[in-house]
Amino acid sequence: MRINKLNIGNLFLISALIMLLAGLLFGVFAAVVYISPEFLKNSLGFISLRPLHVSSALFWIFLGATGSVYNGVMIVTGQKVNNAIALTQWILWMIAISGIFISYFTKHFGGREYWEFDPVWALPIAIAWILFFINFYKHIYKVRNWPVYMWMWFTGLIFFFFSFTENYLWLFPVFREHFVTDMTIQWKVNGSLVGAWNQLVYGTAFFLMDRISGTKTVGKNNLAFAMYFLGLFNLMFNWGHHIYTLPTDKYIRYIGYAVSMTEWIFFVRIIYNWKKSVSDIQKHYHYFPYRLIMASDFWVFINIGLASLLSIPAINIYTHGTHVTVAHAMGTTIGINSMILLAACFEFLKPGWYRDMKPTFSINLNFWTLQICLIVLFLSLNIAGFKKGLWQLSENQSSYSVMMQSLKPYFIAFLFAGIGLLITISIFVIKLLKGAANTIQNFAHSMF
Repeated sequence: MRINKLNIGNLFLISALIMLLAGLLFGVFAAVVYISPEFLKNSLGFISLRPLHVSSALFWIFLGATGSVYNGVMIVTGQKVNNAIALTQWILWMIAISGIFISYFTKHFGGREYWEFDPVWALPIAIAWILFFINFYKHIYKVRNWPVYMWMWFTGLIFFFFSFTENYLWLFPVFREHFVTDMTIQWKVNGSLVGAWNQLVYGTAFFLMDRISGTKTVGKNNLAFAMYFLGLFNLMFNWGHHIYTLPTDKYIRYIGYAVSMTEWIFFVRIIYNWKKSVSDIQKHYHYFPYRLIMASDFWVFINIGLASLLSIPAINIYTHGTHVTVAHAMGTTIGINSMILLAACFEFLKPGWYRDMKPTFSINLNFWTLQICLIVLFLSLNIAGFKKGLWQLSENQSSYSVMMQSLKPYFIAFLFAGIGLLITISIFVIKLLKGAANTIQNFAHSMF
């Protein structure tokens, strides 16, 4: 195979974009079920649509982050990564994704929340991640004075593998047979995994900001490293607020609460830097990837505010397990991670193509329509979640069906917002795939 000329990072980005479209499509189908429970009931049903949606969204993040890291490493070092290792890694991902999707379509489940697939498919993912770390470290260990994004990628890779392995401790009877221990580990793992892939994605954001500004000051200033260590601290200990409702030792809850409250530092920092952000926006607004980074900054502000509120036990008891959690997850996934990864796709799939191009009216309209749809989705889920939370703790509960019927207007708004997101993001994805035509052709030539 002639793989030396292949930009392996872009291959991961293209695969990630396909997963993004799949996740949006399955998400819209799942939203329809809230309005019409009979939709696809005899084929997929909500039982398959939900994990298909969640897994596709996760694979979008994992593959997108991988492609971004590989592109970043090649730019920093001026050398290609080992394409043979990276291609093997990509093939393992495709095997795992194919097996997982087949499992969901055939309703062959066997895992836990967010990872409902048969555990056998976790093995190629784990091997692929090991190869990823080897390929990454092999090319950056000689680089001196790592910028902050290098450290974020490095720690994100390590902690993801550790947490992903921990995610399968339930396979051992000593953990599986003790319910509280099992649930504590599962909920802890999900929080830690989010922190780990956030290191990869936010590291990409720092890298892009360095590229956009044309300097290397963003990735090497003291504030960036201070925020990195605070994020790493949250990655390791912030999961405590996920298990407030479990009968665990009180000190775990106290630590979790204390650590979660440090997120207000991020919140205050965003407000403090707002004036400087406005001048930066005026300077770089014409550059489309920067606009996506700007949007992610807005969603960081919104989601950290929500997360900090959800970390307060008196509020958490109302929101835990409701659509508020879904709103937080979707706001983070689409609003923050997807905006950053889409910016990376625009930067890497066609370098320079958008740097000097002023966005047209249609691109501007699409961008702002996407943001409005995401706001509507976020608000509708939060309102539905809080109403359900109040119902759960009410002394005079109506029936479940009556409660769900009262939430129908919010689910309708959620559905239409989801359709809007599918359309607007699809427009961007199509533009990106057209720009990546050379990568697709080179991949076809290298394989055949």
